[in-house]
This record gives sequence, C-alpha cells and structure tokens, in this order.
Amino acid sequence: MVELVLLRHGESTANFTNTYTGWSDVPLTVRGVAQAKAAGAALAATGIQFGHVHTSVLQRAIKTAYLVQDAIGQNWLPITKSWRLNERHYGALRGLNKARTRELFGPAQVAAWRRGFCDLPPLLATAQGGRRYAGFATGIVPRGESLKDASARLVPYWVDEIAPRLAAGDAQLVVAHGSTLRALIKYLEGIADADIDGVEVANAQPIVYELDARLNILNKTVLAAH
Repeated sequence: MVELVLLRHGESTANFTNTYTGWSDVPLTVRGVAQAKAAGAALAATGIQFGHVHTSVLQRAIKTAYLVQDAIGQNWLPITKSWRLNERHYGALRGLNKARTRELFGPAQVAAWRRGFCDLPPLLATAQGGRRYAGFATGIVPRGESLKDASARLVPYWVDEIAPRLAAGDAQLVVAHGSTLRALIKYLEGIADADIDGVEVANAQPIVYELDARLNILNKTVLAAH
C-alpha cells in the first residue's frame, strides 16, 4: 500500500473576495496561512513519510506546500513546481466577482462555466504569461480553459511524474487548486463527465488515498484540519 495526498491551498485573497483567479498569482490570507498549518498538523498526525511534493507555480499553492512541510517536519523533501498543476484558467472572468457574474450572465450559465466539464468561459483576447512560463513551449499559457482542457494538461503530469513514484512505493503529496484537483479526482475515481459538478474540494482539507501496487484505490479519507 502507498499513500497519495491531495491538498488544495489555504484561503487566498481571491477566495476571500469571491473573485475568479485562475492563473493570477494571489497570496494566502492570514486565515489561509492558519489553514495550511492546520492541514499540516493533521497530516503530521498520520505519520505519512512522503517521498516527493508536487505543486503549481502559483504562490498560494507553493506557500501552502512549504507550511505543510514545516508542520510535518519534512522540509528536506524534493519539490516539483509545474504549470501543469496550475488552477484552471478562467479567461476573461478572471478578477470578476462571482456573484456579479451571475447578475451579468445568469446563474445557469455561470454554473456551467464553474462546475461543468466541457464549458469554456469567455476567453481573453490574448494570452497573458510572464517570466515563469518563458522556459516552456510557446502556447502553454491559455486564453481560458474548460475543466476538460485543464484535465488534458494535468493527466500527463500524473502519468509521468506522480504515478511512477507511487508505483515505486513512495508516498506523494500534491498541493494544488480546487479545479485541477477536481480534474485529478475525476480521473482517479473514474467519475463521469456529467457527475463532476457534484465534486467539491475544500481549502486545506487533506484528501488521503490508500492505493495498492497497481494504484487502485483501497481507501479514501478526508482529514479534518482545525
């Protein structure tokens, strides 16, 4: 048996203001820092010894990963930061208040954009990257993504970077974002496209999977972090 832990970052400033964020690089709130520390304490109580940490290139996930490593006493672990684990890109919705978008576009349309698998948000006119993406292939920065699009960039990372380490018997910690973790959970659990809208991933609540040698799920536990 080997453990896989999925963790959404602590509360960010965009979570606090209820705005779409995506690839925008917003920090944790004071509450978010406390949540990350509490998640780390909950993981420390399990005694899981990780072999590797994976996170996005966005500070809210990176800071959460660092705080968890502090709490579990495993700061020495190798950590990989990948754009493939970034939050889903919300396109032209980025920076808008979610309640305001319901007024502008209607609750049904906003629900489809937020919770559906194939629905694309309004796209940006041009992709907006930056130095952190300069070393990658041209075109990786999207103008907007559906959850299906986010899954398409995420799953290769699972196949190439996470699954082989699990298969070798090393527990893995993945600290990422609500939508990308929903996409990974969909893939791991074989959830149908039509049913993904019912999957929620709360801030800073560790999800612990116990996997067999073939990486089949034996057990799933959501830890209470206080």
